[in-house]
Amino acid sequence: MKLTVLGATGGIGQEIVRQALGVGHQVTAVVRDPARLTVTGAGLEVFRADLTDPKALRPAVAGRDAVLSGLGARSRKDAGVAARLTRTVLGALEAEQVRRLLVVSASPVGPGAADDTRVDRAMRRLISSILKDVYADLREMEGELAASATDWTVVRPPRLQNKPLTGSYRTVVGGFPPKGRFIARADVAHAMLAMIDDPATVKQGVGVAY
Repeated sequence: MKLTVLGATGGIGQEIVRQALGVGHQVTAVVRDPARLTVTGAGLEVFRADLTDPKALRPAVAGRDAVLSGLGARSRKDAGVAARLTRTVLGALEAEQVRRLLVVSASPVGPGAADDTRVDRAMRRLISSILKDVYADLREMEGELAASATDWTVVRPPRLQNKPLTGSYRTVVGGFPPKGRFIARADVAHAMLAMIDDPATVKQGVGVAY
């Protein structure tokens, strides 16, 4: 497949690029600073852009089978970036009639597991309170996606870890795995690539965790 990866220098973005190249996909990595992209390989095109102009982004998404985004706030001071940049991305996709879009959100934005314990619910409330601006941004982003014409999927991981790929994780469409507290960035990337062709995930939020 021909894929475009946004936020390709981030933790999840670089994993998406690496894993996609490893299974033979052609990948366009959209970055602000090419020097920060450490992944190399046959089939990789690096496209420099700041994601503020849909017209400038259009060449990077034209003719692609899917676009995968690791964009988002890295800290509370970056709150607002996810919704703002997603609007730019949606403008470019709709102009080029590219429909498939997968993005990273966060587990507190979606519903908890049906059998969450009292401790799980208390932790979600605490984290949501501390990072309320970040999660408000992600909720706005998800609202932009829901109102769009794209075939979107929102992937909602819990706390992220820098650990190797395991391939052993759980996903729940429209919900969240019970007692799912952690997941590696590499496994989030793996899950996103696996969902590209999964019709059950289209226009859905998907919880992913160990």
